[in-house]
Amino acid sequence: MSPYDIRQAREADLDGARGVMFDTFYREFGYGYRPEWHADAVDLKAAYLQPVRHALFVAAKDDEIVATTGVRAVAPASPPHPGWLAARYAGGATAQLFRVYVRPEHRRCGLARELVRVATEFVANEPTYSVLYLHTDTRVPGAEAFWRSMATEVYDNRDGDPIGFQTVHFEIPLGR
Repeated sequence: MSPYDIRQAREADLDGARGVMFDTFYREFGYGYRPEWHADAVDLKAAYLQPVRHALFVAAKDDEIVATTGVRAVAPASPPHPGWLAARYAGGATAQLFRVYVRPEHRRCGLARELVRVATEFVANEPTYSVLYLHTDTRVPGAEAFWRSMATEVYDNRDGDPIGFQTVHFEIPLGR
């Protein structure tokens, strides 16, 4: 029996989920909160709980939220992503995966994989979605290998710039 409870977030989970997200922005990514990228994390209720096609999933251990994954009906923005990529996912049929974060002391327990599985199931069961899209910065340790184990590459946007993001774009099959 796992000590973790994987579930769709409730309003009572939002402060803990926000804590996981902001800790990731500051401690893991090192650049902190950026409103142009992270506005959804400020008002999680409006971003994930209120829209019927959106969802936030959490992993809890006892009363602590230790991991998150979100789904929103939004296409990738251009810029920073290429215009053709944003156009490919425009029109409202795209679910985008966001905030797949696990607190460091809870990693290597299968939480991210299970949260992504639950999020994918949510998207597959929503008939208005046709695709589940995500992108990742490959400089995050383990990110590229993780996504390649469960998703299909759509576009590799790496340019070798040591300062800029080294982004790869993926789709997760819905299994319908």
